[in-house]
Amino acid sequence: MYAVIRTGGKQYSVAPGQILEVEKLDGSVGDSITLDDVLMIVDEGDVKIGQPQVEGANVTAKITGQYRGEKIRVFRYSPKKRIRVRRGHRQYVTRLQIETIQA
Repeated sequence: MYAVIRTGGKQYSVAPGQILEVEKLDGSVGDSITLDDVLMIVDEGDVKIGQPQVEGANVTAKITGQYRGEKIRVFRYSPKKRIRVRRGHRQYVTRLQIETIQA
């Protein structure tokens, strides 16, 4: 059984027991959260596709980490103009462990 969920403006395919890193969600380490934005559920050939969401479906997950991701370096350069800008960005990340999928 697996599901397609939407969080942080992105879609993820998840299955029970899977570890997933998403954009920052509220909560502390050890908390259990419910993700209600389920777009599709597949259970042994039985496919439920939501329009846009599957009615009554949710995914429960446990927060196993809150941290910042890898640094992304952005460099803007214009030749012959003396414009050289170097910036960095580190996105806040939440690590989830998927517990159950309820249809």
